[in-house]
Amino acid sequence: MYYKLMLDLFVTGADEYSDKIFVTAGLTATMQSLGYSAGVYKPVDVGAIEKNGFIQSPDLAFVKFVDPYIKTYFSYLFKNKSAPILAAAAEHTVIEKNIILSDFQKIQDVNECLVVDGGFGLASPLSKNFLEEDMVKMLDLPLLLVVSAKAANINNILLTINHASETGISLRGVVLSNYPESCEDVNIKLMPRLIEEYTNTKVLGILPEFDKNLNPNDLITEILNGVDVEGVFNVRIAKLQI
Repeated sequence: MYYKLMLDLFVTGADEYSDKIFVTAGLTATMQSLGYSAGVYKPVDVGAIEKNGFIQSPDLAFVKFVDPYIKTYFSYLFKNKSAPILAAAAEHTVIEKNIILSDFQKIQDVNECLVVDGGFGLASPLSKNFLEEDMVKMLDLPLLLVVSAKAANINNILLTINHASETGISLRGVVLSNYPESCEDVNIKLMPRLIEEYTNTKVLGILPEFDKNLNPNDLITEILNGVDVEGVFNVRIAKLQI
Protein backbone atom coordinates (compact mmCIF):
# COMPACT_ATOMS: atom_id res chain seq x y z
CA MET A 1 0.00 0.00 0.00
CA TYR A 2 1.25 3.53 -0.83
CA TYR A 3 1.53 6.02 2.01
CA LYS A 4 2.04 9.68 1.16
CA LEU A 5 4.55 11.61 3.25
CA MET A 6 2.44 14.36 4.85
CA LEU A 7 4.00 17.57 3.60
CA ASP A 8 0.69 19.37 3.13
CA LEU A 9 0.09 22.70 4.82
CA PHE A 10 -2.53 25.45 5.08
CA VAL A 11 -1.18 29.02 5.06
CA THR A 12 -3.27 31.92 6.29
CA GLY A 13 -2.67 35.46 7.51
CA ALA A 14 -3.56 37.32 10.69
CA ASP A 15 -4.79 40.17 8.50
CA GLU A 16 -5.48 41.01 4.87
CA TYR A 17 -2.06 42.56 4.31
CA SER A 18 0.21 39.75 5.53
CA ASP A 19 1.99 39.29 2.16
CA LYS A 20 1.64 35.56 2.75
CA ILE A 21 1.90 34.84 -0.99
CA PHE A 22 5.65 35.43 -0.70
CA VAL A 23 5.79 32.76 2.00
CA THR A 24 3.56 30.36 0.05
CA ALA A 25 5.54 30.80 -3.19
CA GLY A 26 8.87 30.78 -1.38
CA LEU A 27 8.16 27.60 0.58
CA THR A 28 6.89 25.66 -2.42
CA ALA A 29 9.75 26.84 -4.64
CA THR A 30 12.21 25.89 -1.92
CA MET A 31 10.71 22.43 -1.53
CA GLN A 32 10.78 22.02 -5.30
CA SER A 33 14.47 22.98 -5.29
CA LEU A 34 15.08 20.34 -2.60
CA GLY A 35 13.63 17.62 -4.82
CA TYR A 36 9.95 17.49 -3.82
CA SER A 37 7.20 17.95 -6.38
CA ALA A 38 5.22 20.91 -5.09
CA GLY A 39 1.84 22.48 -5.74
CA VAL A 40 -0.19 25.45 -4.54
CA TYR A 41 -3.96 25.20 -4.18
CA LYS A 42 -5.95 28.39 -3.63
CA PRO A 43 -9.52 27.19 -2.97
CA VAL A 44 -11.01 30.67 -3.26
CA ASP A 45 -9.33 33.69 -4.80
CA VAL A 46 -10.54 37.24 -5.32
CA GLY A 47 -9.23 40.18 -7.32
CA ALA A 48 -8.77 38.17 -10.52
CA ILE A 49 -7.52 40.06 -13.56
CA GLU A 50 -8.14 39.57 -17.28
CA LYS A 51 -5.03 39.04 -19.37
CA ASN A 52 -4.86 37.91 -23.00
CA GLY A 53 -8.52 36.98 -22.89
CA PHE A 54 -8.15 34.79 -19.79
CA ILE A 55 -9.05 35.37 -16.16
CA GLN A 56 -6.12 34.68 -13.87
CA SER A 57 -5.20 34.85 -10.23
CA PRO A 58 -2.41 37.37 -9.52
CA ASP A 59 -1.23 35.25 -6.58
CA LEU A 60 -1.03 32.03 -8.58
CA ALA A 61 0.62 33.92 -11.45
CA PHE A 62 3.26 35.07 -8.96
CA VAL A 63 3.82 31.48 -7.84
CA LYS A 64 4.43 30.54 -11.48
CA PHE A 65 6.79 33.50 -11.84
CA VAL A 66 8.84 32.22 -8.90
CA ASP A 67 8.91 28.67 -10.28
CA PRO A 68 6.99 27.73 -13.47
CA TYR A 69 7.18 24.03 -12.55
CA ILE A 70 5.04 24.43 -9.45
CA LYS A 71 1.52 23.15 -10.15
CA THR A 72 -1.22 25.63 -9.30
CA TYR A 73 -4.94 25.05 -8.71
CA PHE A 74 -8.07 26.91 -7.67
CA SER A 75 -11.76 26.11 -7.20
CA TYR A 76 -13.28 29.60 -7.26
CA LEU A 77 -11.86 32.71 -8.89
CA PHE A 78 -13.68 36.04 -8.62
CA LYS A 79 -12.95 39.47 -10.08
CA ASN A 80 -14.25 41.46 -7.14
CA LYS A 81 -11.51 42.10 -4.59
CA SER A 82 -13.53 41.85 -1.42
CA ALA A 83 -14.31 39.22 1.20
CA PRO A 84 -14.90 35.84 -0.51
CA ILE A 85 -18.57 35.64 0.41
CA LEU A 86 -19.17 39.12 -1.07
CA ALA A 87 -17.06 38.49 -4.19
CA ALA A 88 -19.01 35.29 -4.81
CA ALA A 89 -22.36 37.04 -4.34
CA ALA A 90 -21.34 39.73 -6.85
CA GLU A 91 -21.04 36.95 -9.45
CA HIS A 92 -24.21 35.15 -8.30
CA THR A 93 -22.20 32.21 -7.02
CA VAL A 94 -22.26 30.27 -3.76
CA ILE A 95 -18.99 28.77 -2.53
CA GLU A 96 -19.66 25.08 -1.90
CA LYS A 97 -17.49 23.32 0.66
CA ASN A 98 -18.05 19.94 -0.99
CA ILE A 99 -16.51 21.24 -4.22
CA ILE A 100 -13.45 22.46 -2.34
CA LEU A 101 -13.08 19.13 -0.54
CA SER A 102 -13.48 17.17 -3.77
CA ASP A 103 -10.93 19.32 -5.62
CA PHE A 104 -8.47 19.03 -2.74
CA GLN A 105 -8.75 15.26 -2.61
CA LYS A 106 -8.12 15.00 -6.36
CA ILE A 107 -4.87 16.96 -6.22
CA GLN A 108 -3.58 15.92 -2.80
CA ASP A 109 -1.81 12.78 -3.99
CA VAL A 110 -0.44 14.38 -7.17
CA ASN A 111 2.02 16.51 -5.22
CA GLU A 112 4.53 15.44 -2.59
CA CYS A 113 4.17 18.88 -1.04
CA LEU A 114 0.88 20.76 -1.35
CA VAL A 115 0.43 24.21 0.17
CA VAL A 116 -3.14 25.44 0.47
CA ASP A 117 -3.21 29.25 0.41
CA GLY A 118 -6.06 30.77 2.37
CA GLY A 119 -7.77 34.12 2.14
CA PHE A 120 -8.20 36.98 4.61
CA GLY A 121 -7.92 34.98 7.87
CA LEU A 122 -9.57 32.23 9.90
CA ALA A 123 -12.77 34.17 10.57
CA SER A 124 -13.25 35.15 6.93
CA PRO A 125 -16.70 33.93 5.75
CA LEU A 126 -16.80 31.87 2.55
CA SER A 127 -20.51 31.06 2.55
CA LYS A 128 -23.30 30.54 5.07
CA ASN A 129 -21.97 28.71 8.14
CA PHE A 130 -18.63 28.14 6.39
CA LEU A 131 -15.64 30.15 7.55
CA GLU A 132 -12.01 29.73 6.55
CA GLU A 133 -11.37 28.01 9.89
CA ASP A 134 -14.01 25.43 8.92
CA MET A 135 -12.14 24.82 5.66
CA VAL A 136 -8.88 24.24 7.53
CA LYS A 137 -10.56 21.65 9.75
CA MET A 138 -12.38 20.06 6.81
CA LEU A 139 -9.13 19.58 4.90
CA ASP A 140 -7.49 18.38 8.13
CA LEU A 141 -4.27 20.33 7.60
CA PRO A 142 -1.75 21.89 9.96
CA LEU A 143 -1.77 25.67 9.86
CA LEU A 144 1.05 28.14 9.28
CA LEU A 145 0.20 31.70 10.29
CA VAL A 146 1.89 34.51 8.35
CA VAL A 147 2.04 37.87 10.06
CA SER A 148 3.20 41.19 8.64
CA ALA A 149 5.46 42.78 11.23
CA LYS A 150 4.53 46.19 9.85
CA ALA A 151 0.78 45.79 9.35
CA ALA A 152 -0.35 43.48 12.16
CA ASN A 153 -0.54 44.19 15.88
CA ILE A 154 0.19 41.84 18.74
CA ASN A 155 -3.46 41.83 19.86
CA ASN A 156 -4.72 40.44 16.53
CA ILE A 157 -1.86 37.94 16.40
CA LEU A 158 -2.52 36.53 19.86
CA LEU A 159 -6.28 36.44 19.24
CA THR A 160 -5.76 34.45 16.01
CA ILE A 161 -3.35 32.01 17.65
CA ASN A 162 -5.58 31.46 20.67
CA HIS A 163 -8.67 31.07 18.48
CA ALA A 164 -6.92 28.44 16.35
CA SER A 165 -6.02 26.52 19.51
CA GLU A 166 -9.53 26.78 20.94
CA THR A 167 -11.10 25.44 17.73
CA GLY A 168 -8.80 22.42 17.56
CA ILE A 169 -6.66 23.57 14.63
CA SER A 170 -3.10 22.28 14.67
CA LEU A 171 -0.95 25.41 14.45
CA ARG A 172 2.50 24.54 13.14
CA GLY A 173 3.94 27.99 13.87
CA VAL A 174 4.26 31.62 12.81
CA VAL A 175 6.32 33.30 10.10
CA LEU A 176 6.85 37.04 10.36
CA SER A 177 6.99 38.88 7.03
CA ASN A 178 7.94 42.50 6.26
CA TYR A 179 10.39 42.53 9.15
CA PRO A 180 12.75 45.52 8.79
CA GLU A 181 16.49 44.90 8.80
CA SER A 182 17.05 47.54 11.44
CA CYS A 183 14.14 48.47 13.64
CA GLU A 184 13.72 50.99 16.45
CA ASP A 185 9.98 50.35 16.82
CA VAL A 186 9.68 48.33 20.03
CA ASN A 187 6.30 46.90 18.91
CA ILE A 188 7.97 45.24 15.93
CA LYS A 189 11.28 44.48 17.60
CA LEU A 190 9.69 42.52 20.45
CA MET A 191 6.96 40.85 18.37
CA PRO A 192 8.74 37.45 17.98
CA ARG A 193 9.44 37.28 21.72
CA LEU A 194 5.90 38.28 22.69
CA ILE A 195 4.38 35.63 20.41
CA GLU A 196 6.44 32.88 22.01
CA GLU A 197 6.01 34.17 25.58
CA TYR A 198 2.22 34.52 25.44
CA THR A 199 1.36 31.44 23.37
CA ASN A 200 2.57 27.89 22.90
CA THR A 201 3.50 28.71 19.31
CA LYS A 202 6.97 28.95 17.82
CA VAL A 203 8.12 31.68 15.46
CA LEU A 204 9.48 29.53 12.63
CA GLY A 205 10.77 32.32 10.43
CA ILE A 206 11.44 36.02 10.01
CA LEU A 207 11.52 37.45 6.49
CA PRO A 208 12.22 40.92 5.08
CA GLU A 209 9.93 42.98 2.89
CA PHE A 210 9.76 41.70 -0.70
CA ASP A 211 8.93 43.23 -4.05
CA LYS A 212 7.00 41.19 -6.62
CA ASN A 213 9.75 41.88 -9.18
CA LEU A 214 12.29 40.10 -7.01
CA ASN A 215 14.73 37.50 -8.31
CA PRO A 216 13.14 34.10 -7.54
CA ASN A 217 16.50 32.72 -6.41
CA ASP A 218 16.72 35.51 -3.85
CA LEU A 219 13.35 34.48 -2.42
CA ILE A 220 14.49 30.86 -2.06
CA THR A 221 17.71 32.02 -0.41
CA GLU A 222 15.77 34.14 2.08
CA ILE A 223 13.48 31.21 2.88
CA LEU A 224 16.43 28.88 3.46
CA ASN A 225 18.21 31.44 5.62
CA GLY A 226 15.24 32.89 7.46
CA VAL A 227 12.74 30.04 7.90
CA ASP A 228 12.94 26.71 9.70
CA VAL A 229 11.70 24.76 6.67
CA GLU A 230 11.91 21.43 8.50
CA GLY A 231 9.85 22.88 11.34
CA VAL A 232 7.25 24.26 8.93
CA PHE A 233 6.71 20.89 7.25
CA ASN A 234 7.56 18.78 10.31
CA VAL A 235 10.02 16.63 8.39
CA ARG A 236 13.75 16.01 8.35
CA ILE A 237 15.16 17.01 4.93
CA ALA A 238 18.44 15.29 4.08
CA LYS A 239 19.67 18.04 1.76
CA LEU A 240 19.43 20.58 4.58
CA GLN A 241 21.73 18.49 6.78
CA ILE A 242 24.70 18.84 4.42
